Amino acid sequence: MRPGSRLKISGLMGLFPADFVQNADTAMVNGDGAHDHTEEAESKQDRDGEADGGEESNEQEVIVIQDTGFTVKIQAPGTEPFDLQVSPQEMVQEIHQVLMDREDTCHRTCFSLQLDGNVLDNFAELKSIEGLQEGSLLKVVEEPYTVREARIHVRHIRDLLKSLDPSDAYNGVDCNSLSFLSIFTDGDLGDSGKRKKKGNELEQIDCTPPEHILPGSKERPLVPLQPQNKDWKPMQCLKVLTMSGWNPPPGNRKMHGDLMYLYIVTVEERHVSVTASTRGFYLNQSTTYTFNPKPANPSFLSHSLVELLSQISPLPLRHPFERIATPFQVYSWTAPQVDHAMDCVRAEDAYTSRLGYEEHIPGQTRDWNEELQTTRELPRKNLPERLLRERAIFKVHSDFAAAATRGAMAVIDGNVMAINPGEETRMQMFIWNNIFFSLGFDVRDHYRELGGDAAAHAAPTNDLNGVRAYGAVDVEGLYTLGTVVVDYRGYRVTAQSIIPGILEREQEQSVIYGSIDFGKTVVSHSKYLELLDKTSRPLKVQRHNVLNEKNETVELCSSVECKGIIGNDGRHYILDLLRTFPPDLNFLPVEGEELPPESQRCGFPLQHRHRLACLRQELIEAFVEHRYLLFMKMAALQLMQQKANKDCNKTDAPAITDASAESSADTTQAAPSDPPASPLEGKELEESIPGLAQAKELAETLVAEDGSDPKSREVVLNACKAVGSISNTSFDIRFNPDIFSPGVRFPDDSAEDVQKQKQLLKDTAAFLVSCQIPSLVKDCLDHSALPMDGATLTEALHQRGINIRYLGTVLEFVDKTPAKAQLEHFYRIGISELITRCAKHIFKTYLQGVELSALSAAVSHFLNCFLSSFPDAVAHLPPDELVSRRKSRKRRNRVPGGGDNTAWASLTPSELWKNIASEAQSYYHFTIQCESADQVVEKYGLQKITLLREISVKTGIQILIKEYNFDSRHKPAFTEEDILNIFPVVKHVNPKASDAFHFFQSGQAKVQQGFLKEGCELINEALNLFNNVYGAMHVEICACLRLLARLNYIMGDHPEALSNQQKAVLMSERVLGIEHPNTIQEYMHLALYCFANGQLSTALKLLYRARYLMLVVCGEDHPEMALLDSNIGLVLHGVMEYDLSLRFLENALSINSKYHGPRSLKVALSHHLVARVYESKAEFRSALQHEKEGYTIYKNQMGEAHEKTKESSEYLKYLTQQAVALQRTMNEIYKNGSNASIMPLKFTAPSMASVLEQLNIINGIIFIPLSFRLVERRWCKNSEKLPVCSFSSQKDLENLKAEVQRRQQLQDLGKSEEPVEDSPLELEDKIPID
Repeated sequence: MRPGSRLKISGLMGLFPADFVQNADTAMVNGDGAHDHTEEAESKQDRDGEADGGEESNEQEVIVIQDTGFTVKIQAPGTEPFDLQVSPQEMVQEIHQVLMDREDTCHRTCFSLQLDGNVLDNFAELKSIEGLQEGSLLKVVEEPYTVREARIHVRHIRDLLKSLDPSDAYNGVDCNSLSFLSIFTDGDLGDSGKRKKKGNELEQIDCTPPEHILPGSKERPLVPLQPQNKDWKPMQCLKVLTMSGWNPPPGNRKMHGDLMYLYIVTVEERHVSVTASTRGFYLNQSTTYTFNPKPANPSFLSHSLVELLSQISPLPLRHPFERIATPFQVYSWTAPQVDHAMDCVRAEDAYTSRLGYEEHIPGQTRDWNEELQTTRELPRKNLPERLLRERAIFKVHSDFAAAATRGAMAVIDGNVMAINPGEETRMQMFIWNNIFFSLGFDVRDHYRELGGDAAAHAAPTNDLNGVRAYGAVDVEGLYTLGTVVVDYRGYRVTAQSIIPGILEREQEQSVIYGSIDFGKTVVSHSKYLELLDKTSRPLKVQRHNVLNEKNETVELCSSVECKGIIGNDGRHYILDLLRTFPPDLNFLPVEGEELPPESQRCGFPLQHRHRLACLRQELIEAFVEHRYLLFMKMAALQLMQQKANKDCNKTDAPAITDASAESSADTTQAAPSDPPASPLEGKELEESIPGLAQAKELAETLVAEDGSDPKSREVVLNACKAVGSISNTSFDIRFNPDIFSPGVRFPDDSAEDVQKQKQLLKDTAAFLVSCQIPSLVKDCLDHSALPMDGATLTEALHQRGINIRYLGTVLEFVDKTPAKAQLEHFYRIGISELITRCAKHIFKTYLQGVELSALSAAVSHFLNCFLSSFPDAVAHLPPDELVSRRKSRKRRNRVPGGGDNTAWASLTPSELWKNIASEAQSYYHFTIQCESADQVVEKYGLQKITLLREISVKTGIQILIKEYNFDSRHKPAFTEEDILNIFPVVKHVNPKASDAFHFFQSGQAKVQQGFLKEGCELINEALNLFNNVYGAMHVEICACLRLLARLNYIMGDHPEALSNQQKAVLMSERVLGIEHPNTIQEYMHLALYCFANGQLSTALKLLYRARYLMLVVCGEDHPEMALLDSNIGLVLHGVMEYDLSLRFLENALSINSKYHGPRSLKVALSHHLVARVYESKAEFRSALQHEKEGYTIYKNQMGEAHEKTKESSEYLKYLTQQAVALQRTMNEIYKNGSNASIMPLKFTAPSMASVLEQLNIINGIIFIPLSFRLVERRWCKNSEKLPVCSFSSQKDLENLKAEVQRRQQLQDLGKSEEPVEDSPLELEDKIPID
């Protein structure tokens, strides 16, 4: 949305229900977007999980999205002036940042911005600067250096140089990560116009993919995962850049302005000494042994070190998206062997506790708690304030996560002194850099009744989920701790910020709310009740009474474990939120309690490792949604009966409310007419309840009218009772999290209430099994959920509120489904996930007994037992001369766990697989009958490379990238040299950009209604806001860019589509990982836009890359592979590689037939694509055969009259004519030999436009006809020698126009047959074809 435009937001937030984005990460968590945190807003019914900033009177009617942004000119020394779009809320500091990221100015750090000779204050907002307006010229002026500025400059230059060198990305430091897109696009795609014309592209394309990418290939090499980039020579221009031994400058040189000395060795082996002075950098005459600070000749005085270096040795740079740091560290599970180069900055960092940029902050260490809480307290009344606040919260969170991760690793590596060093190692606690660290063991039998160590291991993640939930509700005055959970080397470490003053007092004195002994002694506090009450509706927590040790009644509004502590800073903190959500009765057998039959039929309740199994927040939301629809239906049915009775007596239909105003408000709130938040729920219910729509209307009128008719009150009362609402006058379901907690006792007067709550929990457990699991399977059957690997499978389960412990149940459900064959991909991914998770559990305890020096040997031994076919894998113990007995005894005390340090070496493959099978049985209650890796691979059709990827990603192993021979029976696959590193696996809170997210959702909604332009503007605005909050790199920005690219493409702006999609691919590689399923999707989209832009060879390279990644991640047998192969086949058809094209298209056909059923329209389309290639090869018999198959499907599914059927029948006629003509010609040749008069046959190469049209159809893109004309023109321009493409007839164009009009009408009617874009944050990003 451009400057000056305004948008009325008041109604916007309520307009779009949460079902436009069904992604667990991005789904709005309750109240995430609450704009006004007044009491009134808090008390509103929060049924949709979107606190609705709409109806308040105190809300600003209009907010200005951008107080009209404007453009300024920037003039830097030695460069052309350039324009920069800025907004008045920005600070001058942000322009500094932009200049440091821009390619031509990135080497400057020490400068000021001046307007008409006046220096601008870095922390001033642009709107406060006099005379700054549209078109103003800002000059970049070099400022004198100080020691601090010179150090910052050297560090920045070193970071720029490091960005050319992938070793930081391999080592997982400084938020660097890998990206390989530029290798496949030969640099920047945007340059294709500027590139020298290559003449006819067709002649030069080598279309043959590597052997392992072809359909049917069984080879799965690992090396191509990281293609070698020719630009990546570590530190390309410098071998060494380090502080000189002559530092610091002596006094007499200080007086000459010397700040420090650097020592540099260039690639050409030139050794030079550099002086950093106040005026800049120059070469001096010092050598290693003689100090001579005089300038060398020539001295090349330069204000920037880069300018100086480029005099000595030239510098290349990369796309900014390949260099910018990601907000959270991404680790790579493979890496090549990289040479270790000398690097002063790295060496200095390793031995000082520098985190982030602490040298800029006085006092060295950061007070994390203060930073985390202060950012929460920032004002949030209007958009600019909220942006500033969310940005601060996000920045502190990502810094905290990085610091906590470093600290946790230091703790496990034994580099931090414990605060209780006298205790046994597993009981030790640590403080480092103002963060408190504890290990995931059951210390002092705290969790004895709940499952000991297993409970202590589960508690931190439950607690983190609680912190996430309370953080999202974001109640003013209620504070949670910064929390990060790190799994590293088999240990679980919880890192928390420290409540001021907590270390000085005993816990008993500080806790003024909750219980420290699981409910034996309980206290409460009025202020905490008031604060927690505001969270009770969004989190669905019921206020309830419990008994304390003196049998007095105590009121709580959370679980008893939730403790309230007032810090020395006067803030109200809550901690230990591990029971924020109610217990999962399917995994909590309670004596004397019967589960509902739905649960019992699936064999529940099952015994779990611990008693902390909780339901997920997504499940609670879905269940309440489900109950709400039920409530509406019951009220409506009773009303219908009443109306029927009334009609006899000729009286009006009554309305309901309570006399008390408060509850009438409640009732109105309770029954908003929003569509359900979870679309699936809605659908299922719509199908199962006939006449629901009219019934709902009735119920809504009933709720809206006022007047206190006793009959209608009775209607609501009955409906409330039936669905288990805690109020009798409105729909309101909440859970008591203390039900079934051992040690918690309830007063006698709440016995009935407790009984109700127990029933509610049983119903929820049954709902998970009877509704959510079947709905997941249904979504996989109709391909609206398409998991590709373990992570996306987990996400699909979590979105529907299904915990991973149900994986066995889900797999058994799939096994019994009649359509099991169409779920084979899902079943396979599920089995692989189950096996690797069991292996992870075993690996965790295995690693705890390994000392640091034997780590790589132990990990490689474990992988051999897990994956290698070699039957007697033997561990290599580290050589004896290194392990002196005396030393190891000392070490054993220091590293947590200790134990027998060589026990790990006795593991054998058969023992490991036995353990995996028993773990699967005891944890997932699932039976795997397999004694070895080979049997598993054989039985379930798994791939060893996929298992290797899954286990490495889950446990943080990094292996050397090379070809592994898993199947050799003579030697093990891995040696200790193959294990390069072990990384932490980190869980943390992801703060959200709520306003940006609302814009994004509104934009999606507009697009779905067919208003592309308005949608595009909203999404552009969302992109701005996302950038404002998250910086340049974030998974949500990636989704935004993808949707924008798609809209650009549909609206005919291909270059723009290409540019946005290129950013989306780079970002996906950097933020999610180079082979994440999302990245594979992004590659496919980019290939389509490349093709449309006439870059055929690039499009093919990208598709081949996507296919390779997909083979590694999930293998060939996956419904998504059909789409990918159709794309590859079509592009190959376009470049006249017919035989290759057929291999891919026929593979797509067979996969489509398998997963969509032989009668599906997708299969018909596949037949048609194959027929077209056969036609081009003049093999008309095969073409006819395929087209007939397609025709039959169209005829049976759509009827004779449908245009698709007619098109197919036309094409059949055409093929028959061609076949007859060919036969005649052949006969003529046979009869008359060489002097036959042959009619010229038309063998047509397919026109590019027709290939593109088919590509658009299979990728689910509908076009406005105008853009086709653009495509044609662009094609004819780009490749002179290509056949001029045009539609085969005017009829095609007419058909297309008719089609577009038909769809427009459908969209106007609001029942759009196919949304232009499925929720783009889902994995699935395609639209079904009619």
